[in-house]
Amino acid sequence: MKTASNLAQIAALVSEDSRAVILSVLMDGRFHAAGELAYMAGIQPQTASFHLAKMVQAGAVAVEKQGRHRYYGIKDQQVAQVMESLLFLAPPVEIKSLRQSAEDQALRYARTCYDHLAGSLGVQLTKALLNTGVLCEELEGYEVTGYGEKIFTDLLIDLEQVRKKKRSFSHKCLDWSERRHHLAGALGNAILEKLLEMHWVQRHPASRAISITSEGEKGLREVFSLDINELAVLGKNK
Repeated sequence: MKTASNLAQIAALVSEDSRAVILSVLMDGRFHAAGELAYMAGIQPQTASFHLAKMVQAGAVAVEKQGRHRYYGIKDQQVAQVMESLLFLAPPVEIKSLRQSAEDQALRYARTCYDHLAGSLGVQLTKALLNTGVLCEELEGYEVTGYGEKIFTDLLIDLEQVRKKKRSFSHKCLDWSERRHHLAGALGNAILEKLLEMHWVQRHPASRAISITSEGEKGLREVFSLDINELAVLGKNK
């Protein structure tokens, strides 16, 4: 009975439009102030604070205090995975403006799914890692091959430290826009952080969309055999 009650509580969170928008914003893996989330959801700050309190109480959102300010973020990878699955099941959002269309295309092209890459870039990068033998596919996730160990060592990704994290090492995450799996877990996060560190990709300031830099285009092609031109075509066709 308790499990059913908890499930109903989580379902209630995403059934309200403003809370659904806030949770979608928080899928960028960063912490945001209540005022910023209120602006993005188009609601009053007091209303946002009310919704955020509900989400914290339900265990979907974590809060961090810095002085007089509070910052909110998705609680953990499990919550993010549930949110991505719900987005997969949800009908497409009705596009009503050119701005919405541009934002939708940017998210479909490349975005963060909590703390790893998603969208066309995330799916195609996972495919490239499999095609080049860096990863091999298993039932529930992926495993690094001997060749992959060398590639990640060359990129200064310490797989031993990544494996020690108290979370899934590398599991499959169903991508809501691509309808295929992308790499998630601690390894997916390590790859995203390394790409950001090398300035191969960069975050959008007010969105969870990700852009590939000119340096990244070259690096992704040379290291992972990822065809950026094919990726651009796929993104435009979504």
